[in-house]
Order: sequence, then structure tokens, then C-alpha cells
Amino acid sequence: MTRATEPGRANIGVVGMAVMGSNLARNLASRPGNTVAVYNRSPGRTRALVAEHPDAGLVPSESIDDFVASLARPRTAIIMVQAGRGTDSVIEQLAERFEPGDIIVDGGNADFHDTIRRERAVRERGLDFVGAGISGGEEGALHGPSIMPGGSPEAYATLGPILASIAAVAEGEPCVTHVGTDGAGHFVKMVHNGIEYADMQLIAESYDLLRRVGGHDVPAIADVFATWNAGDLESYLIQITAEVLRQTDARTGGPLVDVVVDQAGSKGTGVWTVQNALGLGVPVSGIGEAVFARAVSSRPAQRAAVQTAMSERPEVQPSYDGFEDDVRAALYASKVVAYAQGFDLIVAGAREYGWDIDLGAVARIWRGGCIIRARFLDRIVEAYARDPQLATLLADDYFADAVTRGAQAWRRVVATAALSGVPAPGFSSALAYFDSLASERLPAALIQGQRDFFGAHTYRRIDSAGAFHVLWSGDRSEVPVGD
Repeated sequence: MTRATEPGRANIGVVGMAVMGSNLARNLASRPGNTVAVYNRSPGRTRALVAEHPDAGLVPSESIDDFVASLARPRTAIIMVQAGRGTDSVIEQLAERFEPGDIIVDGGNADFHDTIRRERAVRERGLDFVGAGISGGEEGALHGPSIMPGGSPEAYATLGPILASIAAVAEGEPCVTHVGTDGAGHFVKMVHNGIEYADMQLIAESYDLLRRVGGHDVPAIADVFATWNAGDLESYLIQITAEVLRQTDARTGGPLVDVVVDQAGSKGTGVWTVQNALGLGVPVSGIGEAVFARAVSSRPAQRAAVQTAMSERPEVQPSYDGFEDDVRAALYASKVVAYAQGFDLIVAGAREYGWDIDLGAVARIWRGGCIIRARFLDRIVEAYARDPQLATLLADDYFADAVTRGAQAWRRVVATAALSGVPAPGFSSALAYFDSLASERLPAALIQGQRDFFGAHTYRRIDSAGAFHVLWSGDRSEVPVGD
């Protein structure tokens, strides 16, 4: 139930009438109990939205003062403007006019550090600030996104029912939960986007291998992805991959994918994920390789220079019976690694910033509305229900068994790709990560010896407590060093 609305007043407002903001406003207005105020810095967009959707009951304003006056108390406004200075400007305009107990919500893709800063500054003025990650693109905003709000529990008590009214629904549950305080919502949204990068890269590598090694034409690969989408790989990204591959180019009559420039960009959230993972000491190699693969694709001059210099390339290995099944198994195993690394990062972020994040709840709200929604997430929900303190998803019985059963196929695919000269950084880095965790001894012991040699960084022994150093420039005896 949403709160009662004062007569003639809106219980929720949206600032920013670009595609995401206007679609979110329409979604809110379509739900019983909501009356939605709308405002845009350029009044023409507000007028156009109201004219195009006269039955939505939107309450338009052409000034920020009128917008604030149109909101019932406690006032709640969702900002959907470009991240950065634009967001700060709107926050300041609202904060100057709002009163204690009112709520300002940033629904954009903000850097969670900015959200922490903004929440503190707004709270000092007696207001509530909520950084809410919203996933699902423009269709999700209109029909039901996955929503990851942070902020105070008090703010969520007011805001939660409103967000639940517009969120996607999976297994009968709205895809929204109070993630944690201050920047927790935007942090989790950042990790979601990082996993999205990895997932897309792995799917792209699967396509490339099926085409270049498997010898499939594009329509046949579309059929493969459609088949996979009926099994344990069922997901939004697998579904749309089949649709993209089936698209015919009107000019050439061939597959659209063949005329699209093979350079992929990014909007920064994948980069943020890797940067923050490095700062927290969490390996997210699958996400990192996805970010780097996009960067490599966007360097045409370097690619052309290397192609000219390296005139001889490996012969593509012949495909073999079961190659398609092997790629499917490698894709599933690599996805497990990508999600495991993402959830590891959430755990580390929660520890660093003092958030109490329910990992099972995060997996639940990602089951619908968002870009990485997938059947796969039901298994993650179950894993954290079995053990909320799970060391890694790879240690859960279900996922450990799934990866073990697919490991040989995974290795064959990575080996075939390497021998054929077909880049598969997502598959190979995921396999290396899995093998690193599964190895009883790692060569890090040698690295510690090297570090001690050139920098006296010390090392620890497997058979004694404390730190040690070798007198490398002296008699090379070992001496204990105080911690």
C-alpha cells in the first residue's frame, strides 16, 4: 500500500523527462494509488509527455518551485538526469526547498562514492537521500525494472511500497529490496553492470567459436542460442542474442551482425567495477577481461598494424563431434565464475563500507526486470539460502558439481580456441581463476621469495608462525622479523 495522498498532490515525483525518466513516470502513474508529478529543466519535454499520455494523470510543472509544491508530504522525488554535475544541481535545488523527512532519490547510474557523499550532505540538512540502482533499460523502466535502493531504513519505509508497485515480479515477488545504507544500492548496481559485461563477453566468445571453429552460419548460431535459452542457460541476454543474430540487414540482405563495426564501447560502470575490485583486493578477472576486450576492439589502428605485421596465423582447428555442447558447458561454467566474482566483490564492499547486504535477496531481485535476469539466479538464491556465509559460489554443492561436470569440455574449448588463434579471454581467464582456487599450491610462494629478495618484504612459512627474511646480500641465512 502506498501512503495516502493529499488532495490535488502527488505522492511521488520524477525530475528528468528523457527516455528513462519519462518511462519511469509512466510506470509509476499506471499503478493504483500513485499520483505522479513530473518536471524537466526544459518544459517542452514535460508538455510533450503529458500531451502524449493524457490518461496517465501526470501532474506537470514548469518550475522547480511548482514541482515541489505539487508533492504531498513527506515529499519524495526521483531524479533521473545525467550523472555528475546535473545530479548535484537538482539535488541542491530540491534540498533548498524540501523539509525534514522529505526524500530525494537518485535513480541514475551514479558512482557509489558520490552517493555516500550526497547522502551525508543531505542527511545533515534533515532530509533523506536514497541512491537507487535501476536496471532494465527503457523497457524495464516502463514495464518493471529491478530496483536496488540504498539509504536509511526510515526512507525505505516510505519509498519501498512505491518502488514495489513498479518493480518487475519474479516468482511472485517484486524485484526490489532495501540493499543497505548510503551508497549500497549504487554499489550493487555497479557490480550488476560488471557481471553484465562479463556475461555479454562470454556470449560473444561463444558466438565467435561456433562460427570460426564450429563452421556454423549466423542463422544456425541463432538457432543454437534459442535452443540454449530453453535450458539451464535461459536468460534475457541469451534470448536477445538469438534475436540479434536473426536480424537481416536491409541493405545487403545478409546478417546485420556482419555489417556492424566490431568496436564495443562502455559507459563506465564496468570500469568502475574493476577499479573498485582492485582497491578492495578482489579478483574479478572475468569482468576485467570483458572490459579489456571492449578496449582492444576499440583500437582499430593497433589491430590493423598487428594484422599487417603478423601475416601468418594459426590454422583453425577442425571442429569435432560435441563441440557445440562443449561451448555450452564452457559458457555455463564461465558464467558461474563471473557471478561468483561479482558476489565476492559485494561481500568485500559491504565489509569495507559497513553495509549489511543480504546476498540471497540481491540474487532474488536480479531474477526479473534487469539485464542479467536468468534462470541461473534461482540457483544462486538457493545457494545462499543453504549457507548465507558461503565462501564462494564455487564452493556450493550445486555449482561445484556443475563446474566439475563441465570442466573437461571447458578445457577443450579453451585449448581449441588457443590453438586456432581465436581469442577467448573470458573463457580462459575464468578457467584460470577456477584452477587457481582449486590448486593446493600456487606459484605465489616464488613471488614472495622474489619480493623478499629485492625489497625485504618478508614472507611466512608453512611450518612456523611469524614473518621471515633471508639475508640475501649477506650469508643468506633466514631471520625472524617482527610483525
